[in-house]
Amino acid sequence: MRWLIVAVLALTQLACATKLGRDGRTETTVNARYLLKTEVDRITDSSRREVVDGLLLIADKLYKRNPREWKQSGAASREAAVLRLRQRVSADWPELRGQRERLAANLAFAEEFAGDRVAALMFGLLTMVDAAYEHKDEFYMLDGLNETKLYNAARNMEIAIWKLGHDRRASGEFFLLSNELDPGNRNISFEREFGRIIGLLDFMAQIVADRNGRTLSRFTQSLATAVFLPVGL
Repeated sequence: MRWLIVAVLALTQLACATKLGRDGRTETTVNARYLLKTEVDRITDSSRREVVDGLLLIADKLYKRNPREWKQSGAASREAAVLRLRQRVSADWPELRGQRERLAANLAFAEEFAGDRVAALMFGLLTMVDAAYEHKDEFYMLDGLNETKLYNAARNMEIAIWKLGHDRRASGEFFLLSNELDPGNRNISFEREFGRIIGLLDFMAQIVADRNGRTLSRFTQSLATAVFLPVGL
């Protein structure tokens, strides 16, 4: 019983906000929704936000390196194309033929695909993350996650960065330009941002596994022959 009292007091303190009024007196208010959040829930909120924002940053960088993609998508600007990805749940995606997650991401590296390859890849990765976080924006103490979904999402980020640097059209051109490996103009910012996202997803996968009292099953595969792993579908 003692631990329960301590937990309630701690959550109450975290939920309280104190401000100084014009008369010099302090006022304390309690946000009820924070009483339903554990520390892990707040970490989950932050990690999901960081992962999504990181993927949108990568999308913007890909559009900068591949401007023909957003232009052929019908978007008014690069910014509009990224905003469409942010609003992916309410936006229409007829060019993706109803595909999501790994099926949408695969279109970016399909020779016959004539649509926006950046949109296909990033919509696929973003919907994988949505599925890994159970399509929720905020998390509370009764919400649950699955460590395998988070782990698979992390591995799919590794596969995505490998494909960006290796998959080519029949003509020999990359499907999408990303990292610049020219010693005179080296730029590996894509790899760095993907690495940060992978770290966040792996961290969350371990937290969830510990919280659920399970051991996280890890496996390795050759990236040269790897395919995107299932997350939600």
